[in-house]
Amino acid sequence: MQSLIRQEIVQTARTVVIKVGTSVLSNDDDSLDVSRIAALTEQLYRIRQTGRRVVLVSSGAVGAGMGLLNLDQRPSDLPHLQAAAAAGQAHLIRLYNDCLEVHGYRAAQLLLTANDFRNRERYLNVRNTVNTLFEFSIIPIINENDTVSIAEIQFGDNDHLAAMVSNLLGDSLLIILSVIDGLFDGDPDSSESQIIPLVERWDDDLLALASDSKSQGGKGGMRSKLQAARKVTDVGENVIIANGRQAGVLDEIMAGNEVGTLFLAQGRNVPAWKRWIGYTVEPQGKLRVDAGAHQALVGSGRSLLAIGITGVEGEFGRGDVVSLLDEAGKEFARGLTNYDSHTTANLKGKRLADLPPDSANLPYAEIIHRDNLLVFEHEAE
Repeated sequence: MQSLIRQEIVQTARTVVIKVGTSVLSNDDDSLDVSRIAALTEQLYRIRQTGRRVVLVSSGAVGAGMGLLNLDQRPSDLPHLQAAAAAGQAHLIRLYNDCLEVHGYRAAQLLLTANDFRNRERYLNVRNTVNTLFEFSIIPIINENDTVSIAEIQFGDNDHLAAMVSNLLGDSLLIILSVIDGLFDGDPDSSESQIIPLVERWDDDLLALASDSKSQGGKGGMRSKLQAARKVTDVGENVIIANGRQAGVLDEIMAGNEVGTLFLAQGRNVPAWKRWIGYTVEPQGKLRVDAGAHQALVGSGRSLLAIGITGVEGEFGRGDVVSLLDEAGKEFARGLTNYDSHTTANLKGKRLADLPPDSANLPYAEIIHRDNLLVFEHEAE
């Protein structure tokens, strides 16, 4: 049964986004494993030959730079991290390009920060660039721009970057390659633990199975991968976490074989516009709503009116993304607000239709229109 599910998922995926971690690409001494990169690119080529679009989200720049700069351990200060990334990224992309050229393909490099996703125009430019690259014999290779990234514009790790790329493109299968075989039902180092081959429905208890430990040279652990998988499955796409050091792992996955852990899409496929609202942009404020508004939004697909708002938190402008909280303080939706925080605070709990015509410039009847609102299938964390 599982093989049939996997085969259907592979067959229907128009785009395959592969995230590969630093430890997959590196030897024990932090130098890049050229043979593994060559094997990986050969499998990417075979996926492209099936007519699918392929994107690689690759870590490894800092690790590669450490080897070039003869650093014994990952730097802890930002300037040396950025220097290692700058030196390593050039080396990493050259290796990818050399390996792809053997198959008649080339590598295209995209270095991104979180701001490239938060800004709507830049977000669309990224998507347009990647979609145009698909017209050629090119594999887009994406990494965080560690040479300029600071805390405010970092993704955190490439697991989250890969999730955002997958959501950006749509009709995708996200494959996260690490140095672990998948999600286990216990300690991965215990002989009694078994791999979980299929996750049909998201359960917050899954996070309890995630170890906080991180692989050598990497930034994210299993918890990060689960959070990334949740972002993708929430919008109607599928995710597989597998061991990137396993020979022919991508070939096995694309054949529909039972490799790693498959996370099935949850609920409906969310349109691209609402993916950006709900899963890409960081909310700038919060609106608390009463039970009636919550029911209207969740149960009836209505817009948010001022009368249903009980509280306004944070400073935000017109057109910013805000979180919607129920009476218990749980986030259940996000949307683009028609009014800034000051105006919204003045309007909360009121019927706009009852206000005098000259009371304010109020061009919109709704605080958030339903077309600019994403209600989560489950409560967000």
